[in-house]
Amino acid sequence: MTVLAIRDLTIRIAGRPLLEGADLMVDPGRKIGLVGRNGAGKSTLLRAITGQLQPDGGEIRLAARARMTHVAQEAPGGPTSLLDTVLAADTERASLMAEMETTHDGARLAEIHERLIAIQADSAPARAAIVLSGLGFDAAAQQRPVSEYSGGWRMRVALASALFLEPDILLLDEPTNHLDLEATIWLEGWLARFSGAALVVSHDRGLLERGVDAIAHLDQQKITLYPGAYDNFVRVRTERAAQQQAANVKISAQRAHMQAFVDRFKAQASKARQAQSRIKALEKLPQIESVVEDHVTRFSFPEPAELSPPILALAKADVGYDGRTILGNLDLRLDQEDRIALLGANGNGKSTLAKLLAGRLEPQRGSIHRAPRLKVGYFAQHQTDELDLSGTPLTHMQAALGNKATETQCRAQLARFGLDVERATTTISSLSGGEKGRLLLALCTREAPQLLILDEPTNHLDIDAREALVRALADYRGAVILITHDPHLVELAADKLWLVGDGKVTSFDGDLDDYRGYLADRTRAAKQANAPAKERPRDERKERAEARAASKAALAPIRERVTQIETDMARMQREAELIAKKLSDPATHARFKASDIAKVTQKHGFLIKQVALLEEEWLSLQEKLEAA
Repeated sequence: MTVLAIRDLTIRIAGRPLLEGADLMVDPGRKIGLVGRNGAGKSTLLRAITGQLQPDGGEIRLAARARMTHVAQEAPGGPTSLLDTVLAADTERASLMAEMETTHDGARLAEIHERLIAIQADSAPARAAIVLSGLGFDAAAQQRPVSEYSGGWRMRVALASALFLEPDILLLDEPTNHLDLEATIWLEGWLARFSGAALVVSHDRGLLERGVDAIAHLDQQKITLYPGAYDNFVRVRTERAAQQQAANVKISAQRAHMQAFVDRFKAQASKARQAQSRIKALEKLPQIESVVEDHVTRFSFPEPAELSPPILALAKADVGYDGRTILGNLDLRLDQEDRIALLGANGNGKSTLAKLLAGRLEPQRGSIHRAPRLKVGYFAQHQTDELDLSGTPLTHMQAALGNKATETQCRAQLARFGLDVERATTTISSLSGGEKGRLLLALCTREAPQLLILDEPTNHLDIDAREALVRALADYRGAVILITHDPHLVELAADKLWLVGDGKVTSFDGDLDDYRGYLADRTRAAKQANAPAKERPRDERKERAEARAASKAALAPIRERVTQIETDMARMQREAELIAKKLSDPATHARFKASDIAKVTQKHGFLIKQVALLEEEWLSLQEKLEAA
């Protein structure tokens, strides 16, 4: 049985076909990630499924009695509490409970009670509270009116309402856009456990890898379904593209050979019949669609000058607003090789710390030391609202760099982030959210900063652009402070984790998988604390948590040594590269004595040997960590 069937679907917008004869079957319990380039029609397809848009042809059929839910486009509001807002989403339960208060018909009351038991109405408040808690609302927050929250937090309530209903099929369009990392991790787990079917539009690779079990790719107006998560989709599609390209090469060679024969002999009577048969053979050769090579997105950061460590340090520093301290007693150090992701729920002070490090806030107490020539690049999504809608990327870059840069240099900086000749002169009001994000990246890196602070840099970026950002960060030779809800970006771009919460910043010993375990343990502890005494589990979980903590403590020296090795290798490799560059310059040999050049050559060899020894030690330590 299929819960949702899409057959021969055609959708056109302003005469432009987005879908043409597309098919997709969604079976009960199957979670499908819907992917495709920006503008391919993913959100439009969801609107057609929900009935907000009338297709131009084909059929969309929902199974009989199947319940479908999607996240409301309008954020909820009003004086109703968060918990009651989510409970009200179950209209059947709300209607039955209202009727139960007014009806005096004994038979009808019995029917209502029976139906309420069937839909588990008594457990609804607990289920709603669990969903709200997972999305970042504690017990006190759940009792506050929705009107007290900003738009982003209200959209979380809308998402909670959809998840609470647990329908037969759930439609989600970029569900992580308004979430922090903690809520995103929770949503991944919720989707994996959800018993219903789901169709999820997302650019979040972590969600597509851990929250779904199939990928539907919308490309060239068709939908192709790939079993497995996103990594498998990438592998299979790459293999198919390679096979298709090989077939194209083979058939193109056959066509060229036959065409050459036809062109050469069609005018000769003795060869006319053979030429005619070749023409027919040419017509019968299969028309294989060319492999449409998607434009590979590339980002690149300017090369920063190297500074002596530390590039930034805080000592006993407090930071906050209007005399109120948000984070206190900060003792932190940043070196140019550091790649740090900030963990902690929204509202705990991550953006406040970012502003302090960026120089947008001064400490209320204590001190902050910055290297004399330190340049900081600061990216924050709210900067989008500060762009001049009538300007262009080029005029913004010219204003930022001033008279010291030519138009060619301004265009070159924009091109580093995919803003080509045409986009450079497009008005800001006509740019997509992703293109505005690229402009902000270009602006904040224009002076080759040694410290890059990125606060939610992947919002509105598609998957290709997110991968381009990962590659660019890997090549960047500066420090990075990262705030993001994207676990994939954290796993690939950060090698240190700082936990921001309870008014302080502490180093988190472990990786993102350890952090997932930490969040799960904290959730279980909260449930246990709130459960009646007779329902509380034995201390086995506490013992396991203590054993895990002891294991982490035992591994801490190994992790610290791994981090030190990585720092030393990066420094030695850079020094070796500089020496090699100097030795390859003929002017070096002309200016220095042979004995001096020999010493430098010897130092280069020593550095290469030390890097190799460190690599061996690093591999050995990594094996120990993996085994543990």
